[in-house]
Amino acid sequence: MRTIHVAHSPDSDDAFMFYALAAGKIETDGITYVHELQDIETLNQRALRGELEVTAVSIHAYAYLSDRYALLPHGASMGDRYGPRLVASRRLALPDIRGKRIAVPGLLTSAYLALRLLESEFDPIVTPFDQIEDAVLEGKVELGLLIHEGQLTYAERGLHLIADLGVWWFEQTGLPLPLGGNVVRKDLGVAMIGTISRHLRASIAYGLEHRTDALDHSMKYARGLDRAKADTFVGMYVNDWTLDYGDRGRKAVRQFLQRGVDAGVVRHPVDVQFVDG
Repeated sequence: MRTIHVAHSPDSDDAFMFYALAAGKIETDGITYVHELQDIETLNQRALRGELEVTAVSIHAYAYLSDRYALLPHGASMGDRYGPRLVASRRLALPDIRGKRIAVPGLLTSAYLALRLLESEFDPIVTPFDQIEDAVLEGKVELGLLIHEGQLTYAERGLHLIADLGVWWFEQTGLPLPLGGNVVRKDLGVAMIGTISRHLRASIAYGLEHRTDALDHSMKYARGLDRAKADTFVGMYVNDWTLDYGDRGRKAVRQFLQRGVDAGVVRHPVDVQFVDG
């Protein structure tokens, strides 16, 4: 038997995606998968050190991982005309965000790269993603960049939407905004990588086909969302894009990272490699 460590965020969408794999619902051909749950910026940093065989990462972080990891074709989180939300405690016009202190969930997150493409001049304050709303409300920062469930709950706390980065990106490109993906370490070899890819796709497909059971499992990671909102959130980020990027999804990844290079945010051109199948 072979043990493969799989790391992902403790969020309802990732939990949904990996439900069948974690619950033993699919055949794994003698491979034992050990699941590790940590926030995405921590996983980005661990991937930079090559610690994990399979892990969720930000597409932005992949720019610095492509020498060691390849993108699996399954497991993408794509914002199709929606995405990370920039919020404030008062209404602001987009030009007003220049130079402001903005709480961001990490400098390697795709949300941060998208915001830098929207506005290059601001003061990023790295803040744990689940503390960003509080930082705005307490006046520690002037704006906050929300990922995960905060995208659905900010208005309940009296925060105002300044920009939806997924909407902005679509208006610029006509493409979905690539936020997260699953990567596999290249040194596992072609045969093992192909097997892992097949298992991950089967897990996602099982969750989509057994939505009630997968959502039951995901509710443990919904961080206060009621079931209806958790279902909405899962639907936003586990869907047909998650089963496979497709040509448009692959184009979106390459264009997102190239625009990062052109803007001077990503330090070097990126050789984007997708696993076949």
